[in-house]
Amino acid sequence: MNTQEYIQSGIIESYVLGMASSAEAAELEQLCLQYPEIKQALTDFESALEANALTNAVAPPPKLKNQIFTALQSEFIAEENSTVQNKEAFSTPLQEVPVIKMNQPSRFLAAASIVLLVISGGMNIYFYSKFKETTQQYQALVLEKNTLQASNQIMQTKSLDMYNSMQMMTDPNMQKVSMPGITGKESNYATVFWDMKSKDVYILPNKLPQPASGKQYQLWAIVDGKPVDAGVLSDCAGLCKMKNIPAASMFAITLEKSGGSETPTLSEMYVAGKVG
Repeated sequence: MNTQEYIQSGIIESYVLGMASSAEAAELEQLCLQYPEIKQALTDFESALEANALTNAVAPPPKLKNQIFTALQSEFIAEENSTVQNKEAFSTPLQEVPVIKMNQPSRFLAAASIVLLVISGGMNIYFYSKFKETTQQYQALVLEKNTLQASNQIMQTKSLDMYNSMQMMTDPNMQKVSMPGITGKESNYATVFWDMKSKDVYILPNKLPQPASGKQYQLWAIVDGKPVDAGVLSDCAGLCKMKNIPAASMFAITLEKSGGSETPTLSEMYVAGKVG
């Protein structure tokens, strides 16, 4: 097993972030027991994630303590002034009104509760904004990771296609047909690989200019002096598989409209080569 490819596949990050499937998680846990380098990579990523969280942690503002005590002191003074005013307003010889007095500790607790309630609301807003900001940053990182993982999968697919193409090109059953550029287009070149057992045809567009919009290259097999459609070239990494051709004396490529044509446009021929 190529442990470096496995480590770079993104499965470790998905596992730590809780995005891996149960099958992927079970596989990773089993491989950690077999391969110390995979276990170390998992530990390193967890440590890096924890260090990043601690580095970016936000402490409450340092002035918060002084603001709390200042607010409490102002509340106590306002409470005392209000008590004095209430005594003067209700002190009348005509009628005595019973007054329930709050003792000093009760006033302190009531004022502190109000101030702490206000401060708690402010702190909730403050930490919610920080939480929202952190969530957005996390989502951006997840999106970037998924994009990189998708790009990595595309590259792996192309690499596998190239490897399979190399295997087929070295197969002794493959007949190679070179197709150099025709007169006026000498810089062009392509190669046909024809499986003599299955009669499947593959083409390697070594050097062909990028077709214009609405155009597509088409391969033709010359059978008994007549052109036979062997398929249109599409985007592929390595060899492009074309149609099955039982017999042919020659192959050629023309530039046709997208989807191909029933007959070749000879004025748009780019390369051609004889079999054998």
